[in-house]
Amino acid sequence: MTGTRADIRHPFATPPAEGCATEVAAGVLWMRLPLPMRLDHVNVYALDDGAEGWTILDTGFDTPRSRAIWERLLAGPLAGRPVHRMIVTHHHPDHVGLAGWFQAQGAELWTTRTAWLMARMLTLDEQARPSPETLAFWHASGMDPGVLEARRHARPFNFADVVAPLPLGFHRLHQGDVLRAAARDWDVHVGHGHAPDHATLWSRDCNLVLGGDQLLPSISPNLGVYATEPEADPVGDWLDSCARFQRLARADHLVLPGHKLPFNGLPLRLRQKIDNHIGALARLEAHLERPRRGGDCFGPLFRREIDADTYGLALVETVAHLNHLHQTGRARRWRGADGAWRWQATACPDHATQEAP
Repeated sequence: MTGTRADIRHPFATPPAEGCATEVAAGVLWMRLPLPMRLDHVNVYALDDGAEGWTILDTGFDTPRSRAIWERLLAGPLAGRPVHRMIVTHHHPDHVGLAGWFQAQGAELWTTRTAWLMARMLTLDEQARPSPETLAFWHASGMDPGVLEARRHARPFNFADVVAPLPLGFHRLHQGDVLRAAARDWDVHVGHGHAPDHATLWSRDCNLVLGGDQLLPSISPNLGVYATEPEADPVGDWLDSCARFQRLARADHLVLPGHKLPFNGLPLRLRQKIDNHIGALARLEAHLERPRRGGDCFGPLFRREIDADTYGLALVETVAHLNHLHQTGRARRWRGADGAWRWQATACPDHATQEAP
């Protein structure tokens, strides 16, 4: 390994067209479904289990378009054979959205307990307006007052909008499990940070790794803190998980990620993932030479303009990095007169009585 970007290679230069599949290895198909957002796709995979049918990994949103694409895939690349099992890597809606739809057709759902509990809880928690706890969290995190006021009266995103109802019953995946699919044995390794108990699968019989959003080639998944667990430290969880995966990673692994293109060069990519957040934390710590609200800290973290579409994700990721600095002793915090947290680097003089500009 030379440590250069060239060491990350993409054996497949283009993704499969809508309704089509690319065979990335014997019995392993790569497909894509559209997403109505800036990250406009999610990768899904089908593993050929012979006479039993197919195991699919992740599902896409539950939308009429996604269902229609799956119908084309089932009739075409999947040759009309049944999906007998789904593996859902984590609870986010672009990955679990159609799990209930497939279950209604007889497929079994395999995922981690936390992923299933989170997905089922969120699909049942439909809200017409943000909850008082969410509004209080946004305010404490330093959300721009104008943004907060607009969101106070708007219908928030609900999982139920794009996730089919999940019936009772699933098969739990544990760290260290081994499962059989596509004539291969796969070791289950669980990561954290982007989502709690995110499953990844590592083939014992070849170089394939099913990475979900834990192992992406050219983007970093969101590490966010929410009102459900306002003191969470997903950045610490992420760094710990990347360090554990470093002990498993080989340069020849072909990682099949949840977004973007399959890639080789996992050891380098994990190093980049760690360095990315170490660098972001250092920039943020320097920015906290005086007290700041969370909404004042986008610049050093993202180094680009944050627009209305990305504001929410930027805020929750900013709080994640602030929480990590606070919980590792690199920043202090206190409530300002307005009730919003102020953060300041502990290496700087204590200005706890001053208001952020």
